[in-house]
Amino acid sequence: MAEIIKATIGFVSGGTSSMPHYNSFLPLVPSAIKVDFVGLELYRESLYQIADKKEIIVQRVKEFVADRQWDGVIVTAAPTEVLNPGLFDALQAALTVPFTTALHACVAALRVYSAKRVLLLTPFDQGLNDLICQHLKKLGISAVAPHPFSELGVPKRMSPDEVFELTKQNLNAVDPVDAVYFQGAVLDPIKVLERIETYLGMTVVASNPAMLWYVLSKLGMSYPMSGYGRLMKEWPKLSELIS
Repeated sequence: MAEIIKATIGFVSGGTSSMPHYNSFLPLVPSAIKVDFVGLELYRESLYQIADKKEIIVQRVKEFVADRQWDGVIVTAAPTEVLNPGLFDALQAALTVPFTTALHACVAALRVYSAKRVLLLTPFDQGLNDLICQHLKKLGISAVAPHPFSELGVPKRMSPDEVFELTKQNLNAVDPVDAVYFQGAVLDPIKVLERIETYLGMTVVASNPAMLWYVLSKLGMSYPMSGYGRLMKEWPKLSELIS
């Protein structure tokens, strides 16, 4: 007998309907949760093409919630938010279901673990990394991003071993941090989260697990799972103070 679906979550990307986020995200999803993947097709060649599209994003997401009867919403990608200032507040005003953006969920997770200073690793260029660091600073988190990619045509997907070595090298190159924060599905740490935490002794927050943890927690659900790092294993309660 098939398991009853307890919630349907909209997973919204600003790009195409076949983004690297999706395959990375699926192994995390509990069998009782249905994920509806949607691409808004607002950029193709460059992430910067999504700038100044806040009203379009909010309206489209609101329509999808109504038409597809979503119980919760995940709006992916930090660039979408930093290139559309005020996006979170606009979504909050427009939606009647629990939702999160990548940055909001990751900040909530970092606060759970009292991380004040983080190593930010992304597949983005210096300009976007700077915008993310500025956003985090406003929320009381200091971020250092020593490894920008020089182009924003999105670099090749890195293997788990490459992600581990990149993390190790950058941790050795910066002053001490409280956590590592991965943002961006191309730089996919999912398969190496526990290895980083075990062998490098560092709490890791990655955007896909953090977004799932956050939106399901807002729905009053808890699905602790092994194999995907501390946040997923412990599934800490989402305090109203940080939500």
